Amino acid sequence: MWGFITCMNDILIPYLKELFNLTFFESMLVQFCFFGAYFIGSVIYFIISTTNGDPIDKVGYKKGILFGVFLAAFGCVLFYPAASFSSYGLFLGALFILGLGFTVLQITANAYVSLLGSEESASSRLNMTQAFNAFGTTIAPVLGGHLIFELFSEPDGSFSAAATKIPYLIFAGILVLVALIISRVKLPDFKVEGEEAVKGFGALQHNHLIFGVFAMFCYVGGEVAVGSFIISFLEQPQIMNLSEVVSKNYLALYWGGAMIGRFLGAISLNQSISQSKKALYMAGAAIAVFLVIFSIVNLTFAQISFFLVFIALNFIAFFIGKSAPARTLSIFAAINVVLLISAMLNHGELAMYSILGIGIFNSIMFSNIFTLAISGLGKFTSQGSSLVVMAILGGAIVPIFQGYLADRFGVQHSFIIPVFCYIIILIFGFYCSKYLSHVKQDAEVKSGH
Repeated sequence: MWGFITCMNDILIPYLKELFNLTFFESMLVQFCFFGAYFIGSVIYFIISTTNGDPIDKVGYKKGILFGVFLAAFGCVLFYPAASFSSYGLFLGALFILGLGFTVLQITANAYVSLLGSEESASSRLNMTQAFNAFGTTIAPVLGGHLIFELFSEPDGSFSAAATKIPYLIFAGILVLVALIISRVKLPDFKVEGEEAVKGFGALQHNHLIFGVFAMFCYVGGEVAVGSFIISFLEQPQIMNLSEVVSKNYLALYWGGAMIGRFLGAISLNQSISQSKKALYMAGAAIAVFLVIFSIVNLTFAQISFFLVFIALNFIAFFIGKSAPARTLSIFAAINVVLLISAMLNHGELAMYSILGIGIFNSIMFSNIFTLAISGLGKFTSQGSSLVVMAILGGAIVPIFQGYLADRFGVQHSFIIPVFCYIIILIFGFYCSKYLSHVKQDAEVKSGH
């Protein structure tokens, strides 16, 4: 549900743009309000945790997760009055509340997953949970697009604000049901023992954390910006000249690629699996997930067969990366730079395939950037983690800049913004592959090993 509702923004953007006759810049306020809530919520949480201790440690991870789910459900309910008054401002307010709910989940759920096992396998576990998150982002364009563009649209096919009423009330009901299920499930509890909460800004002494915060800003910004513009990109006459109803299925491929890559990443980055078994498991996972995506999207096999090329390229990139998070991150970022440049320079199907292929190489970036940024922070790990979560602000800022360029120079040329984002990520991965190896060697020298 977390992934599903987040990806619904990509449906809302062209819908609200048409409904309220917005510019690209104005329509990107959807992402600005939603992801801006991540930043504001994280700042509030950071201030509370450094002055009064970690709130989650006081109430427990389970209650923290429940609060986040209920707050997100309340945000969905607010779509009803927004649609009733047909007010763009109220829609943005509802999205902000919804984003605050997911901010709480971002802080609690990701940290909880990292605690459910060894530190060495945390990146693999985070990739696995994000793979299921990506399942939500994959079905959202198809199911959500059908609800808003078709099922609840006006009889003549025109858009009305009322088309969001029932869908978001359904989403709110499902979230409440999820919360009730979680409340009845017994979950392990974790309490911080020993040191009190670290105060001040000691985490900022670590250069790789500062760089990691910037890299996370660029990653979330680049991923959200590309996803936000896919429907508008495919509508362009020189690209595919597709309608929203058809484009939403291709948008599902973009997010479906992330799901494939995350399942593969969970296997590839798992140090306990031998190389021979990794290849077998990854092949099986890729085939299974590809068939799931094929069953979801309303496209023929011929229309999505090009995706097999990206899956093969993804395999090669993983094995070149040799299960090293930093090296793999740089390789994936470099491929996305090439794909974006191709989408900017070419027309027709080649441009479309290039932009859709970015999703599968976005896959492992969140977990790899997150774990690399907080690596070796010691007592500052919790503080560093909250700073990395704040960087999700990129999802609010980058699409706004791309929207401005799209209004001035056209949608196709506006993708120069995410090109720079992925270049930064490429450099961060290269930096960590060198810097963190030196940190590890220094630590081993000091410990006498």
